[in-house]
Amino acid sequence: MLAQEIIRIKRDGHPLERAHIDNFVKGLVDGSWSEGQAAALAMAMFLNGLSRAETAALTQAMMHSGRVMDWSQANLSGPVLDKHSSGGVGDKVSLMLAPLVAACGGVVPMISGRGLGHTGGTLDKLGSIPGYKTMPDVATLHRALQSAGCAIIGQTADLAPADGRLYAIRDVTATVETVPLITASILSKKLAAGLQGLVMDVKVGNGAFAASMDMAKALAESLVQVATGAGLPTRAWITDMNQVLGTTAGNALETLEAVEFLKGNALEPRQLLVTRILSAELLLMGGLAANEVDALQKVDQALQSGRALEQFSRMVSALGGPADFVERPSHYLSAAPVQLTVPAPRSGWVTGMATRDIGLAVVELGGGRRQASDTIDPRVGFTQFAQVGQQVHSGDVLAVVHAADTASAERARQTLLALIHIGDTPPVMSPVLLKHVV
Repeated sequence: MLAQEIIRIKRDGHPLERAHIDNFVKGLVDGSWSEGQAAALAMAMFLNGLSRAETAALTQAMMHSGRVMDWSQANLSGPVLDKHSSGGVGDKVSLMLAPLVAACGGVVPMISGRGLGHTGGTLDKLGSIPGYKTMPDVATLHRALQSAGCAIIGQTADLAPADGRLYAIRDVTATVETVPLITASILSKKLAAGLQGLVMDVKVGNGAFAASMDMAKALAESLVQVATGAGLPTRAWITDMNQVLGTTAGNALETLEAVEFLKGNALEPRQLLVTRILSAELLLMGGLAANEVDALQKVDQALQSGRALEQFSRMVSALGGPADFVERPSHYLSAAPVQLTVPAPRSGWVTGMATRDIGLAVVELGGGRRQASDTIDPRVGFTQFAQVGQQVHSGDVLAVVHAADTASAERARQTLLALIHIGDTPPVMSPVLLKHVV
């Protein structure tokens, strides 16, 4: 079966058969499909779409392209649960949720990705911690889960390897923002991870891949239906991404904010609500709470008691990071040499921000990738973001730029001034939790 004939079928708008999809996935793994051929089919899929049956077939083929984890012999202490976000700017919820759920009795083997397009990647954030192994061997992973109850890692070479290659190709060929490919990419990894419950955070807004509520609903329903059909209980929340989540964007900066959150020092309200609700959802799915009120109380107790911070510390240590990381995060997270404030040009209210463009501004600073092979500078990004709805006076700090040099810092400052909007009246505020999909 020739690759170019399979490409032609989808290029001309016809459905792919299971054999076509299996051939494509096999070619991704063994190299019999070239980079150009894989990119061409990804573009044909992007432009012409995939049916639910095609999406399910692609998901399952990529899931079975490598090892499927079996936790039955791993001596784990609770239900195996996970959360995934469809991507946003400043979205560091995974860093707080995994140890929170672990502190409540769950086990979270979270297979995460690197930055994709304008979004930050959880793996890149943790990669800013010296020594942290994002690709541990199986024995190290098991030890981390036994000691910490959570381990946030990347795709090992034998876990959904077809998705690993396709993910990198999509990032640099403008084929990211399509429901079927996002569904197959996310769920192939999650199904291969041997989970017992999954909650999806589907972002919507000007900083999300799903810019409209219609697309967000389509993605959430696709994820829930394909996952459930494959035997993985899954629920989804659609959440607002019309502004940076939390107060930071950039890898080391977001990691530091996550640590401060777990210490109870950086509880930005929108970020806190999303983290609490998604964590509680997993406790309910894992049978670790009797009802939503009980689940939220357990999450709050895990945060306030410091147990979640301890689980995070154990995870970092078990995966090769410093044993005292949570005590001295600023010592281990490299700081950018140049920091510039972005002053409000006039008084008023923050009425909105061009969130996707802010994510791209982080990439421009060196905090993301233009090509799959690019290395990133974990130090750069933004902190102290003013929140939408906040009243500001002329000269107040809208954000702080962290950059590698003065020239790039000044460019970023000018960029942000155009991306954070100030109006004369307070904006109508949108809730951060928009829709529950089950």
